[in-house]
Amino acid sequence: MSSSSSSSSSCCTLLIGLLCVVLLGGSLSHAQLSPTFYDSTCPNASNIVRGIIAEALKTDARIGGSLIRLHFHDCFVNGCDGSLLLNNSATIQSEKEAPPNNNSVRGFGVVDNIKTALETACPATVSCADILAIAAEESVSLAGGPSWNVSLGRRDSTTANRTAAGVFLPAPTEALSVLKAKFLAVGLNSTDLVALSGAHTFGRAQCFTFSNRLYNFSGSGNPDPTLNTTYLSTLQGICPQNGDPTVVTNLDLTTPDVFDNKYFSNLQALEGLLQSDQELFSTTGDETVAIVNNFTANQTAFFASFVVSMINMGNISPLTGTAGEIRLNCGKVNNSTGSDGLLYSSM
Repeated sequence: MSSSSSSSSSCCTLLIGLLCVVLLGGSLSHAQLSPTFYDSTCPNASNIVRGIIAEALKTDARIGGSLIRLHFHDCFVNGCDGSLLLNNSATIQSEKEAPPNNNSVRGFGVVDNIKTALETACPATVSCADILAIAAEESVSLAGGPSWNVSLGRRDSTTANRTAAGVFLPAPTEALSVLKAKFLAVGLNSTDLVALSGAHTFGRAQCFTFSNRLYNFSGSGNPDPTLNTTYLSTLQGICPQNGDPTVVTNLDLTTPDVFDNKYFSNLQALEGLLQSDQELFSTTGDETVAIVNNFTANQTAFFASFVVSMINMGNISPLTGTAGEIRLNCGKVNNSTGSDGLLYSSM
């Protein structure tokens, strides 16, 4: 799918606009985070997070994919600051209700359970932003993927940015040129884009995120030509026209709950679920095609790149030092109104 000159022009306009927002809205500076940040104050933090996720997996096989997505959607909006977890209040418009997140992001109850356990073990110590970073790593590890030393020390924001969530978050229906622009705007390159997209090797997606490919792709009156016809028939059975848009199916039809490199071989077989997935392989002549081919042939290379890219993403504009706060409740800022003691992230 070669980009037309008009789409290239619009991409340039988008890129300039995104970069301007970044430059005006805050730097991409990577403050000093450290894997040993909680070694003396909460040495068992990662084990606590892992235990709660392992328990959640017993009844919710897709929770790992949901949790890593929370970290992704947090970091792409004003940096990795836990702002995604804040609920509506008198002063906050929750990012949860931005179009890319509304009725889509999930896993807040597990985050609440983690926060409750950490507050018991180490009161007022581990930030909600760091919980998302640790949960992402533990989710990957528990699914058979790589482990890494998560850099820690982020603090939590006291604000959210619903508007930015609608602008910065990549959408499943976007062309590769737009996806690359959105990644570049937060300091991530094409290798980061392909590696992080590999997180779609586990988890689920709702029909509305890919139904644009099944019947009338880009107004053509026909399905997406880069979709394997057998797979197309399967997906049309799961997501009929005018059917329930919230029905879910596996992001990886081969090994849906295992973190491996099968996502990339799926792309080679034209069996990527989302348009944004398949674009990585089917955009003729783009550098991402060679990266997909490399990751298909070499799972070790994928894992190594994925770890680097997760660390890069986790370094996007964190609050550190005395900036922000350590939220006692991930769904609301400290000292806000309401004293019922409930955790609000679950919504």
